[in-house]
Amino acid sequence: MPELPEVETVRAGLAESLTQAKVTDVLVHDARSLRRHNAGSKDFISTLTGKTIEAAVRRGKFLWLPLGRKRGEPQLALMGHLGMSGQILLRSPDFEAEKLNRVTIKVKTAEREKLELRFVDQRIFGSLAIDVMEETQDGLPGGFAGTKDEYDWLNLIPSQAKHIARDPLDPSFDLDWVLKKFKSKDSGIKRVLLDQQVVSGIGNIYADESLWRARVHYDQPAATISTKKALALMAEVTEVLAAAVEAGGTSFDEQYKNINGESGYFSVSLNAYGMTGLPCNRCGRAIRRDAWMNRGSHFCPNCQKLRVSNRAK
Repeated sequence: MPELPEVETVRAGLAESLTQAKVTDVLVHDARSLRRHNAGSKDFISTLTGKTIEAAVRRGKFLWLPLGRKRGEPQLALMGHLGMSGQILLRSPDFEAEKLNRVTIKVKTAEREKLELRFVDQRIFGSLAIDVMEETQDGLPGGFAGTKDEYDWLNLIPSQAKHIARDPLDPSFDLDWVLKKFKSKDSGIKRVLLDQQVVSGIGNIYADESLWRARVHYDQPAATISTKKALALMAEVTEVLAAAVEAGGTSFDEQYKNINGESGYFSVSLNAYGMTGLPCNRCGRAIRRDAWMNRGSHFCPNCQKLRVSNRAK
């Protein structure tokens, strides 16, 4: 599943190409990819056509494109979630058709270039929707936009993403709040890291990598982790996510591509995820994979021991 680094790679590409682009036409090839747009395909097409895309913003794994509006109109955004296998590709109109293209959004860029945003999704777990933006609970920017320009939607967030916590690469990320959440959770730390209402953007790959770096067992109850160790873990989370963004994300197959259809290369830097049976790069013992929540957890049983201890103070 695309995680924060993959979504950030897509966001940056869209921001560079689509800022101030105007939507000229919308084609819905498979309405299942609009299941979170409750008003249906016709409304999606009519509402989006003619709108100007003002930026590309991300919080965790959620991505949205704020749309220009007239005075008195509600602030809307085109919201996208990649799900398990969603891809947002930018193509020239004469580029060969993608077999699994679910929605095509035709635009004319600020430089008057014609492009097509194609939402390709093999398993149809991802979605597009036009959503009303609301004020953030903390009054701070809704997500990372990568722009210094002032917009009246900066402190707004789509209603469908309002429940999502901030991610570690968000300038407004509240580390102290997250650490307090850790101390209130008896669940294993990996389960807590993947809870998007505690901290967003982290999935299976980057959780395993961060826990390996911090030498923390995936099932260690969060409340038993000391503040010092929790700080070290979150520092590793931030470093892993930032490094993966630099590498364009992680690709193991054809399901994740950037907007140009290219793979990410962070997979060459992995120490735990997908390394089952290979020697740990720290101690030489074999990396193990345990079945966990219908997927797997990859860890070093020597470096990442499950420790029995009292609740952290």
